[in-house]
Amino acid sequence: MNTTAISSNIQVITGNAAAAIAAKLARPDVVAAYPITPQTEVIEQISSFHASGEMDCELITVEGENSAMNAVMAASLAGGRVFTASSSWGLVFMYDAVLATAGARAPVVMVNVNRETPGIIAVSSGQQDMISTRDAGWIFLIAENCQEIMDLVLQSYRLAEDYDIQLPVMVHYDGFFLSYLSEGVEIPAQETVDQFLSVLESQPKRTMLRPGEKLGVGTHGILGGYMELRHKHVTAMERSKAKFDAIDQEFADIFSRSYGGQLEEYLTEDADMVLVGSGSMCGTIKSVIDEQREKGVRIGLVKIRMYRPFPHQALVKALKGKKAIGVVDRSLAFGFDGGPIYTELKAFETKLGGAKLVSFIDGIANTDITKTNVKQMIQMTADLADGKDVPEVTWVSYPKANKDKGEK
Repeated sequence: MNTTAISSNIQVITGNAAAAIAAKLARPDVVAAYPITPQTEVIEQISSFHASGEMDCELITVEGENSAMNAVMAASLAGGRVFTASSSWGLVFMYDAVLATAGARAPVVMVNVNRETPGIIAVSSGQQDMISTRDAGWIFLIAENCQEIMDLVLQSYRLAEDYDIQLPVMVHYDGFFLSYLSEGVEIPAQETVDQFLSVLESQPKRTMLRPGEKLGVGTHGILGGYMELRHKHVTAMERSKAKFDAIDQEFADIFSRSYGGQLEEYLTEDADMVLVGSGSMCGTIKSVIDEQREKGVRIGLVKIRMYRPFPHQALVKALKGKKAIGVVDRSLAFGFDGGPIYTELKAFETKLGGAKLVSFIDGIANTDITKTNVKQMIQMTADLADGKDVPEVTWVSYPKANKDKGEK
């Protein structure tokens, strides 16, 4: 395998630009999307590429997000490579089509620029839109920075269109914090991306909808037939874990960058305590961990890159035997006291070799997950490891929530 990219260049671009350029490099046949803050720049950039002739695709101007998802689903079922993008209210507006796309096993690739959801009008960052669609049957990947946005979009095509997987993939990144952040991104050459994706051309052809030919898509199914389709969907989700790890390794061979597959572990090998996080917060957490390490505190980070399917086997392997684990959620699990990722990891607590768990909720509605906040989380996790009483759930940036549990 070639270990050197043919030629790449580094540009200072936003996270949205990274997503758009990655989509262009993947050479989609059809793009359909509707603008919504903070995703709009993605579609603006793709429209510019299309207008200038840099991007040879069918760009469908739709009247809303629901049409966008239906358009790319249909194009995908007809054999095309597709791309779309949305956020928050837009994701809600396409929700029935999101479910239909999953049920049809259409290998759609999209980005969702994380934002708070309807109910309280908050044009601000948060992973609540991701959490609200987590059981739709899509593969969910989460990026930490602009480079990872680009790389995950490219990896998503390999994963979605793999003959053994054939599932839609959604790449999530934090709105405002990453969508408008400008930083250096290594943009690979078109030839290198073509090489990376070329393996998809040699695999068996997936079932396609052709004019004049009969094919049932999204048809009625009950009893055994329904269960067969759902079981095949679930097992494909499970297969995607090892497939994603392998794709990440192959990506490293070609692009000289690797992230660890389902999880990225940062200084966990000798750690007594570990924070678990996802998305842009992980850069700040790593910075604080470096400072704490200089003081002799043995703390590490596990960054969740694949959220659906839930990487519980990899998490148990990474966390087993640690004294204490602090899980940081940028969203809420209505109906549970702790954060969503915390409550899911809690289900595997008996497999963690006695490790204790604590939940931190922070960074919702554009509140910053500051270094001071991370230091507080590390101190509370250390207290838990030392056997001290620590609240099971802490709203780090809203102390009133920790005092008044009966608030109305």
